[in-house]
Amino acid sequence: MEWGLRSGAAVAAVVALFGGYLVADAYDVVPGMLTTAEPWPEPSPFPSAPGAVEGPAPVALLEGLPDDAPVPDSAEMQRLVTGLAKDKRLGSRVGVMVADGSTGEVLGSSSPDKLMTPASTQKLFTGVAALSSIAGTTLDTKAVLAEDDTVVLVGGGDMMLAEGQGDPDAVNGRAGLADLAQQVAAKVKVTGTTEVRVALDDTLFTGDDIAPTVASPDIAAGYVAPVSSVAINVGLLSDEYTDNGPRASDPGKYAAEVFSAALEAEGLQTAGAVVNETAPDDAQVLGQVSSAPLAEVVGFAMQYSDNTITEVLGRLVAVDAGLPGSNDGATQAVIASARRLGVDMTGARLRDCSGLGDGSYLSSQQLVDLLGIMVDPAHPKLRSEAVGMPIAGLSGTLDSSLGRFTGTNPARGLARAKTGSLPKVRALAGTVITADGRLLVFSILADSIPADRTVGATQIYDSFVGDLAAYSTQG
Repeated sequence: MEWGLRSGAAVAAVVALFGGYLVADAYDVVPGMLTTAEPWPEPSPFPSAPGAVEGPAPVALLEGLPDDAPVPDSAEMQRLVTGLAKDKRLGSRVGVMVADGSTGEVLGSSSPDKLMTPASTQKLFTGVAALSSIAGTTLDTKAVLAEDDTVVLVGGGDMMLAEGQGDPDAVNGRAGLADLAQQVAAKVKVTGTTEVRVALDDTLFTGDDIAPTVASPDIAAGYVAPVSSVAINVGLLSDEYTDNGPRASDPGKYAAEVFSAALEAEGLQTAGAVVNETAPDDAQVLGQVSSAPLAEVVGFAMQYSDNTITEVLGRLVAVDAGLPGSNDGATQAVIASARRLGVDMTGARLRDCSGLGDGSYLSSQQLVDLLGIMVDPAHPKLRSEAVGMPIAGLSGTLDSSLGRFTGTNPARGLARAKTGSLPKVRALAGTVITADGRLLVFSILADSIPADRTVGATQIYDSFVGDLAAYSTQG
């Protein structure tokens, strides 16, 4: 598949380059305006020179990638791809594809149509599906008044609530249960009521709260929480965010209990334990707090490869499409979204929306086709995911503190990609800028790596992407 893109993709790509430069600038690694050092003392006023006139208006010094940046030689690209695919350290099943970001021309490939385990690169499909349909949506967590002075906490899909007050600058924790409790208490106490019951309406999503294909050890390790329509800190039982760790066995009920305690702190008595109850359609709304826009939530999920939030996004896409908010509804909706965008999903199979479970299959071709659409200016809603993937060596799951793109790797700051990691599986899919200023899209899948070599596989991938970044037609 080819996609029609010229200078627009270059703009998206240069954001990646510029972002990396700004980080280096801030730490005084490269010249620039930003710094983390202490500020200089305020200078004395400079006297005006007689006859001084205004200088010319400043012009932009950093422009987009050149439209005529040379396309890499396909023979050279194929040589690099073949070398990677034949590396015995990656096992017997390797799929690779590199394509031009402007035209979609395939520059090198090996087993591009082979269906393989995508691991977390699969999240790109879920993120694109969400951005295509519900990017500007916010998730509202409400409290309504039912019969017998029952305050019902109604989940709207936000599993990133703060236990206390919300932070308007945060994605995880934008909305706070303490704020909601304050709104509710103010309205209830005006009526003279001093005691309420607390109930939870967690009916937005249906079916299995964790995909049946997710292994029990991964659940025990906290790599995913049970999907709920309401939760605190992605279901974690800690104050800080992490992509794994102890999770609430019932995140919705846990959040409702915290909400009940917050009502107590506002001067209301709560009678009995939290119960499950479906809120009446015509119930009076006592309070409401809203999440960050889902475009920002998608960015969070991509940066931290968060399985739980990605599963929530998939179910929200399903609900928006009129399907059940279940695991099956979500996977159907994500595949349908990719097809509508023009990706040939023949043979593709998704068993969940995050790639954590067993049994999902995608090809390198399908990943590259999706990436080509993401960087195509004809799809502006998808741009935030194209530039929101982790930056090589600088952010998210590609940060150098995790051993990725370290030292003098040429792709550092010039590549953005989504990682994937499961036992015997390593995957990487994203964009990179060549030394000539040409944007490329690439995907690498390997799902039969010897168990003792999976860590080393990431270094092999990083070196390959570094070779793409260093490539120049000038030799």
